Amino acid sequence: MEKSSKIYVAGHKGMVGSAIVRKLQREGYNNLVLQTSSDLDLRNQAQVDFFFNSHKPEYVFLAAAKVGGILANNTYRADFLYENLMIESNLIHQSYVHKVKKLLFLGSSCIYPKMAPQPLKEEYLLSGFLEETNEPYAIAKIAGIKLCENYRRQYACDFISAMPTNLYGPNDNYDLNNSHVIPALVRKFYEAKRNGKSTVEIWGTGSPRREFMHVDDVADACLFLMNNYSGQSFVNIGTGSDLTINELASLIKNIVEFDGKIVFDQTKPDGTPQKLLDISKLKDMGWEYSIPLKDGLRKTFETTFGQVLS
Repeated sequence: MEKSSKIYVAGHKGMVGSAIVRKLQREGYNNLVLQTSSDLDLRNQAQVDFFFNSHKPEYVFLAAAKVGGILANNTYRADFLYENLMIESNLIHQSYVHKVKKLLFLGSSCIYPKMAPQPLKEEYLLSGFLEETNEPYAIAKIAGIKLCENYRRQYACDFISAMPTNLYGPNDNYDLNNSHVIPALVRKFYEAKRNGKSTVEIWGTGSPRREFMHVDDVADACLFLMNNYSGQSFVNIGTGSDLTINELASLIKNIVEFDGKIVFDQTKPDGTPQKLLDISKLKDMGWEYSIPLKDGLRKTFETTFGQVLS
């Protein structure tokens, strides 16, 4: 991409999209096309067609999606499947129709089978059953991967896909009803400390292992892939290391400086036992993450709640 290339970042108000915008602006890209959901409904084919015809973006970062944690995924199953299918189908198809030079679609590590071998290699896709609680979202993301793959195969479109691990950072969602694990835990510990509570309750057993990456690292990887990769296969983006939910909770507890106890509600679901990405493909290209988890969590907490810690 040239610095003056017209670049559309779909979902620029979300955590990933806003991080991509920050990265592009820092790197001197000065012709960004940004539309809020109130101005452009990505689920509406006619609106998306009109947008592409009017603005004619040359490059597209597809970071728009309906997202949430395990509770939201399992509760709003039809919404997660329908809305994500519509968003990605409209954007990928109109990128083909209007001859976009290159598109990067962002998926999720939940696309892998629940019991797939660890770490998760790209070739494990569709090799087994999905985790039931987030199956609709995963199916939508798999469809996005396959859309990019097959528009490339049939029409020679330079459409690529990347699968980031679990993310955290600025502009995350802290609503306890539909947030992911890190913002949920940060808010729980912060509010428990502020309200003088003696315990924080966490869903599940605490034994599942998860990998986490700061969203600014993901944005850096996305720009790297847009400028350096044009293959058919999607590419994992991760850190190559994980920890248990119990270990994560203890880490956040210490960062927030909460003195009480952690209580696990074992009547609630754990989700997939482990989701660690194999990042050898991206690493072999010459890219690695740079923000350690503890540093990223501390910075995220201080930025979000305006509290500088010792």
